Amino acid sequence: MEVQERTGTTPPGERYRWRRRMLPSAVADELDLDPDGRPGRRRRTLRDWVVDFTCFLAAVGIGLLGAHSVANDPNTSDGLAALDQWLGALACAAVWLRRRWPLGLAIALAAVSMVSNTAGGATMVAIFTLAVHRPFRYVAWVAGASCALIPLFFWVRPDPDSPYVLSVAFTIIFTVTVVGWGMFVRSRRQLLLSLRDRARRAETEAALRAEQAQRLAREAIAREMHDVLAHRLTLLSVHAGALEFRPDAPRQEVARAAGVIRESAHEALQDLREIIGVLRADDHGEESGRPQPTLAALDTLVDESREAGMKIVLDHQVSDPDTVPASVGRTAYRIVQEGLTNARKHAPGAEVEVLVCGGPGDGVTVSVRNPPPPGEVPHVPGSGQGLIGLTERATLAGGSLGHGAADDGGFAIEAWLPWPG
Repeated sequence: MEVQERTGTTPPGERYRWRRRMLPSAVADELDLDPDGRPGRRRRTLRDWVVDFTCFLAAVGIGLLGAHSVANDPNTSDGLAALDQWLGALACAAVWLRRRWPLGLAIALAAVSMVSNTAGGATMVAIFTLAVHRPFRYVAWVAGASCALIPLFFWVRPDPDSPYVLSVAFTIIFTVTVVGWGMFVRSRRQLLLSLRDRARRAETEAALRAEQAQRLAREAIAREMHDVLAHRLTLLSVHAGALEFRPDAPRQEVARAAGVIRESAHEALQDLREIIGVLRADDHGEESGRPQPTLAALDTLVDESREAGMKIVLDHQVSDPDTVPASVGRTAYRIVQEGLTNARKHAPGAEVEVLVCGGPGDGVTVSVRNPPPPGEVPHVPGSGQGLIGLTERATLAGGSLGHGAADDGGFAIEAWLPWPG
């Protein structure tokens, strides 16, 4: 409390209560501004009390004018004048019930106003409340019936101080004005609530879009890391396994395997830095790290795999790989890379056939095939996410990709990518 007094700040709970007190209870409940977290109780707010006192005073003021007119009317007996004033007083007291039963009170006071001139003010307050809290069809029936009976009322009990036509016209115009004012207040409240709903929907949609964008970004990162690192880590696994199962290998072969392991680890780190550099790219699209591989780097990929001991037959029929669009070339490179990685894991020692052909207008066709492994292969864990990511890549590039077991028991990956002419 001392800190609050020194800083002059208001705690959030207190601001919450004051915000509710300054709104109508109906709006505060719709906006869930109950400080105790229990909406729908419809407790009167500070603003409600002020409005209720104002309406009560207005009903009493108009009722006193009506009572004075009835008392000075020579055509009205003392008994009828007393009944008129008593009914007017009860009607003014009933104004305090206008929030709980707006329709019933409006119907009852409309009927009473046909007998009591003093109840006119309370009737106007009831019609205003009905226009604020209920749809227009209810207001139309009650207000329409009152306006239709006004000429009959002034025909039976004419006003001694004004002509008949002027009294009827003024009362009808006043009733229509009250109805219009109430409908305006209702429309303002509905507008406020609709803006609240639109704001909530916008916040929800923004949160969903942000969540979707975050999910897509994570999927793209995971796919890229799998495509880049799986090839390097497979090389590491193959050569580390060779060193483990052949500790008596010649020194020169051990040195070559260790060199491949070192180089593969270095390349994996470089690729990982490249991915992180792309994630840290600025808003202008400038990327750090090495350039992304394209179809022109396919020969280097195959040579690297051959140095690791793979048997690869490459049929590269694209005469000028540099002319292939970067996105298409990068996707084709990743398809071949994933195919070689899968063949190295699941069919070691088998000869892999790689075919890349196509041209402008015809597209690029990529095929990676391997026969069954020549011997028994230990189980290698795999989730299949690489092939799923390749299918998504090909689809996003406007092409297609298929994969599955070949007729000879091996495995094949076939893809087509567009190459505009």
